[in-house]
Amino acid sequence: MGLKVGDSFYYLKRHILYLMTGFFAFSFALNLDLNKLKKSTFPVLGVSLFLLLLLFVPFFGKSLGGATRWLNFYFFSFQPSELVKFAMILFLASSLSQLKDGIKDFVKGLLPLLVILGVVAGIIIKQPDMGTALSIMATSFLMFFIAGARFVHLFSIFLAGGSAVFVLSFFSAYRLKRLLAFVDPWKDPLGIGFHIIQSLLAVGSGGFFGLGLGNSRQKFYYLPQQYADFIFAVLCEELGFIGAFALIVLFMIFCFRGAKIAAGAKDPFSSLLAFGLISMFFVQTALNIMVVIALIPTTGIPLPFVSYGGTTTIVNLFAVGLLANISRK
Repeated sequence: MGLKVGDSFYYLKRHILYLMTGFFAFSFALNLDLNKLKKSTFPVLGVSLFLLLLLFVPFFGKSLGGATRWLNFYFFSFQPSELVKFAMILFLASSLSQLKDGIKDFVKGLLPLLVILGVVAGIIIKQPDMGTALSIMATSFLMFFIAGARFVHLFSIFLAGGSAVFVLSFFSAYRLKRLLAFVDPWKDPLGIGFHIIQSLLAVGSGGFFGLGLGNSRQKFYYLPQQYADFIFAVLCEELGFIGAFALIVLFMIFCFRGAKIAAGAKDPFSSLLAFGLISMFFVQTALNIMVVIALIPTTGIPLPFVSYGGTTTIVNLFAVGLLANISRK
């Protein structure tokens, strides 16, 4: 893809820069005072929502592929929704640790948090970015569950939310196209079904051992977003089932270790924060892989630590720094 801009190492160079910035974020999070972080919950959430709303201001919002998800500041751009993911986890960890058993009360405990979650998800859907909204909602529901919310409340809200997402899909042209492509991609192989078909071709072409590192054919302008949301398809093509399985195992070990950190944290806030962060990684990984192998409709969810992207790389490394911080204490 770097050939399009005249430099085959264009994305590699930029990603190395993102990684260097991300390691600074990791170091900062590793040494951060968690009590001060907890006290900064509302400022962090407020700034995140302000940046998210700034997307709808002309000149600031950068559109790509029909979606306005990036803030453009001359020499750099970033996705506010990635920052909102962390801000919501921080907010819920702080709120749920204070509520304790109060979360079992729907009206006084769960409902206010659901209202804030609904507002945030609604703004993100407006971009439009259904994938990120679903990721934030799924992570939040896992945090509600681990905090002790009643299952009947969560299940009822899940049914209502699922129905709302299904209905919204019919009132949005691009969401309807993605839904139709998921149901039968071969009905329009050169149109709405092209993305899914090329992804499945990449996955299937790898076989058991793969074509070899760097030998993907689908990455040469066949598979869209091959360096970002669909990089797992390229990995399957080049490293085969063995490579894909190894990556999934690594993610499982990472999530297991994160859950262990959450279980051993010294206070409810740290525990919920760690659980929320590891839930974010788990949800994003699961959604990304399910999209690539056509188990769910296409959504713009990157694969953590693997997909190209500046904001997501920096935020993810900051989150890992917080996990290490909680583990160390």
